[in-house]
Amino acid sequence: MPEAPPVVARHTEARLLHMVFPDHTNHLGTLFGGQALAWMDMAAFIAASRWSRTMVVTARSEQVDFNQPVHKGDLVEVVARIGRVGRSSMHVEVEVFNEQLLSGERTLCTQGRFVMIALGADGKPTAVLPLPV
Repeated sequence: MPEAPPVVARHTEARLLHMVFPDHTNHLGTLFGGQALAWMDMAAFIAASRWSRTMVVTARSEQVDFNQPVHKGDLVEVVARIGRVGRSSMHVEVEVFNEQLLSGERTLCTQGRFVMIALGADGKPTAVLPLPV
């Protein structure tokens, strides 16, 4: 099967970069879980908005796994990809990587799934295009 054109990949993915500053951390100097979730939700929102070109809202976050801590001073990359599309829903897989700036070492720290719903001008769920096969 031929690969999808690059423009499709661009519209199904969002990447955000953040630096972890002291106000993002807890008393242990690691990223607050709530801050990570906020960044993940934002990336899911952008990916879903780019795909649907509508207003979107978060319907659900599910199975968020915090596997490794993210430390103050780390660079964080949040990668969101549309994995599945329903009639008005978009299922977005989100990964959080930390990167140590001096060594370049990267680690997958957190993973989760978000369900975003496309809304029409009336504020009600509206249909979105399916993903290409």
